[in-house]
Amino acid sequence: MAEINEEGVNFESPYDGTQSLLTPEKSIQIQNAIGADIIMQLDDVVPTTSKDDKRMEEATYRTTRWLDRCLGAHERPNEQNIFPIVQGGLIEDLRRLSANLHLERKVNGYAIGGLVGGEEKKDFWKMVFLSTNLLPCDKPKYVMGVGFAVDLVICCALGADMFDCVFPTRTARFGCALISSGQISLRRKRFRMDFEPIEKNCSCSTCKTYTRAYLHQIVSTEAVSCSLLSVHNLNYQMQLMKGIRESIKVNKFPEFVQEFMTNMYPDKNYPQWCLDALQSVNIELK
Repeated sequence: MAEINEEGVNFESPYDGTQSLLTPEKSIQIQNAIGADIIMQLDDVVPTTSKDDKRMEEATYRTTRWLDRCLGAHERPNEQNIFPIVQGGLIEDLRRLSANLHLERKVNGYAIGGLVGGEEKKDFWKMVFLSTNLLPCDKPKYVMGVGFAVDLVICCALGADMFDCVFPTRTARFGCALISSGQISLRRKRFRMDFEPIEKNCSCSTCKTYTRAYLHQIVSTEAVSCSLLSVHNLNYQMQLMKGIRESIKVNKFPEFVQEFMTNMYPDKNYPQWCLDALQSVNIELK
């Protein structure tokens, strides 16, 4: 339902078939109107599972050309920051090319895109690490589409600073709550008589007010349950990132990682990709 060409992305309405062209310039006009602190260039994204290297190369170069058009159309550069998006899929040479091209532009931060598209974790972390090593240490690096707690911790270890993902709110819509040991589905009958909060010591308004039993009762029938669980899940993510930040400030990030991973994997059966990624930055799990 969308066609990508040099001019932009042409969308077809699923309702009446009308066409709508989103150009790099138009995407910036919309974001200028919204007023976000960080805004994104329009980029040409190819799934990481694609085997078409020529298409990936085309998308990588086009993303930089679109970046220049976005920077040229930006009307609020003193208030809003465009983050160029490093593309290249799982092809190392294209990742390097994309990062180096974007380094030639004057910007205040960078995004790492084109991942979390079905690739294996062993490939995912390597591309994140490659990208963070290519980008400046004194500017924020934002990995797009990352939201699982383990991924957040690993990517921070690899040098990433910022993330975005629909996961905390999307999983809330299915009745799932994020906790320090992973996640729980409040649809399950075992929570019917559980009068504890979602997680003890959680500071969110949901945990202060409602029990697991109450949430179990409404999770399949009341739309407000999605909001209540979203509040908790977003608070969980914010507290996780706060913990990472504070541990870095006091030079105890490896200890934070160890405690986090022990809570997630109490049997210490850590995924191999996590071990490999952490080992690359000299963090050894016990």
